[in-house]
Amino acid sequence: MRQHEQDGGRASPVATGAAAGGTVQSVDRAIRVLEILAEHGEVGAGEIARELGVHASTASRLVGALVAHELVEQPDRRGKYRLGVGILRLAGATAGQLDLSTQAQPVCDALAAELEVTTNVAIATGGVAINVCQAQPSRAVTTQNWVGQRTVLHATSSGKVLLAYMPENELAEVLDRSLEGFTPHTLTSAEALGQQLRAVRENGYATAQEEFEEGLNAVAAPVRAHDGAVVAAISASGPAYRLPAEHLSEACEAVMRAAEAVSRRMGYHGEIHADTRPSRPAL
Repeated sequence: MRQHEQDGGRASPVATGAAAGGTVQSVDRAIRVLEILAEHGEVGAGEIARELGVHASTASRLVGALVAHELVEQPDRRGKYRLGVGILRLAGATAGQLDLSTQAQPVCDALAAELEVTTNVAIATGGVAINVCQAQPSRAVTTQNWVGQRTVLHATSSGKVLLAYMPENELAEVLDRSLEGFTPHTLTSAEALGQQLRAVRENGYATAQEEFEEGLNAVAAPVRAHDGAVVAAISASGPAYRLPAEHLSEACEAVMRAAEAVSRRMGYHGEIHADTRPSRPAL
């Protein structure tokens, strides 16, 4: 897998170290505030300050920042503080991903056995796809664990599915970037990629033919949560001799059935491959 990171900028080592130390201390204290509230339920600002061993004004600033992000709330404007709804959102997001991998694993196993290729389930985050589930055929010559690994969006079948159903503003950000070419087959034109994404929404699947790695083909289909939102993509990928272009349509049918099976396990009961986006971006 390919991953690019870069650092830049110049700053005084002393100034940078001091700023970083202050930031880490603030983060540490903010986390401690959450732990205090989790332990005691509702706590006043004075009690929080004493627990932290800081001045009341410092505690108030910390709590104020947490309130701004809905991680902490104050039911009575002059009363005590408690954990807010933002904590539930974070916990729900984590639980949802864990549940997805649990529900998808047996389907991934069955699909890998059927097609005799590697299968994955991926989610989109931070402008990349991250694999949360994987299965490989029993006769695989080599095995590599891709769970937790990042892959690009525009050059992979899973990535194209995730892009196709991505919120308009997030998709626009991806298409505004320079699309890196990995092989002569990689789509580096936003217009061409946009046409493929429209086809993904119409057909209910995506393909990638030697676009990320030469000699590697893949197909993917969307996985929906109970509310119909596309939360992941399930894919099958393998060498071109095992997933040749002329047989991709058959593989697509198997992957779409697998996507439907995972979606049903996630509680979705509507039409699996319908385009449920409220609006489509101008690509």
